[in-house]
Amino acid sequence: MTKNDRKKNIAFIAAFILASAVLILMPTGFERAIYFNATGAKAEVLSTDDSTIIQTGLFRTGDQRCHVKVLSGEHKGLEMDAVNLLSGSLKDDKVFVPGDIAWVLVERDADDNPIFINMIDYYRLDKELMLVAVFVIALIAFSGLRGIRMVLSFAFAFLAIWKLLIPSVLKGVNPLFMCAVTLVLLTLVTLPMVSGLNKRSLAAILGSFMAIFITLLISIAMTAFLRIHGSVLEMSEALLYSGFMDLDLTSLFSGVVCLGAGGAIMDLSIDVSAAMWEVREHAPETGRRDLFRSAMEVGKAGVGTQITTLLLAYMGSYLTLMMVYMAQATPTFNIFTSKAIAAEIAQTLAGAFGIVLVTPLTALIGMVLFTRKKVVS
Repeated sequence: MTKNDRKKNIAFIAAFILASAVLILMPTGFERAIYFNATGAKAEVLSTDDSTIIQTGLFRTGDQRCHVKVLSGEHKGLEMDAVNLLSGSLKDDKVFVPGDIAWVLVERDADDNPIFINMIDYYRLDKELMLVAVFVIALIAFSGLRGIRMVLSFAFAFLAIWKLLIPSVLKGVNPLFMCAVTLVLLTLVTLPMVSGLNKRSLAAILGSFMAIFITLLISIAMTAFLRIHGSVLEMSEALLYSGFMDLDLTSLFSGVVCLGAGGAIMDLSIDVSAAMWEVREHAPETGRRDLFRSAMEVGKAGVGTQITTLLLAYMGSYLTLMMVYMAQATPTFNIFTSKAIAAEIAQTLAGAFGIVLVTPLTALIGMVLFTRKKVVS
């Protein structure tokens, strides 16, 4: 890497950190507190009373009484009885034991005196931060300075979705448009962060843009062709009932399909672009046709694994549904004509089309970029 390129990369990283800071500080417009007379806090469970829990097979209803000590916030040190409401849902319910650290909601009266504590869930933030720290250390140890750039791009992707995509859609911006804009932004940031500011990144960015656009069109077409409604998305109906009745769930579904495939598309595009650059760098006499052929071979090797990765990712989220169908001996035709499975097929095929197309598109762009002049890394 030349001194000039090093300066450009440093400037890019600095600009990226500044943009991330702006996203962190940017208000979403949804910061209002739902409970004006309550505050969240961390608490230790000192004792429990399970006598009012009603056990019916695997399910529990009723409530659990807990005596807790608040460990954070303005009520730190407070010891008080709390209630853990049970709804009979294995997914949502939890039963505490003494020694557990929980996240609770302390409710107050008009004079700000605590009158009631509601048990929300186990406190997991410290453990989650520990796992993130271990991952970051392992990534940096494996990839060095490039690992730091990967961590920064990962953080930016999360912030872009949390601070831009989600609030914009909730405020009425078309979900499909916002998913596309978010993908474009992440492509522009992620690929240079991983590969640097060079022709490799440029070829991968242009190839990804074209593949993402085609994937978006295919997703829209498949959604309409299979007559899939966006209500197949998890918690989508709850979102409508929360006051967002005008939200276009079907457009959101098409956008989510494209968003889910975006990572695999970017991954394969940078693989193809980097391979072409390496061939051209170490064998400058390689012609355009041979360079294109080499890129296609690299792409073919990656397409199979990327499509399988996409399939496994989507199938993993529907695995229990498939198990229910099998356990109930549901006819195969009934399974594959159901809305949930049709949505799975649409997601997988739309993403697969994008993954297949990104290789020749990136190869064509790289063939032009890398053979015009001597390549500068």
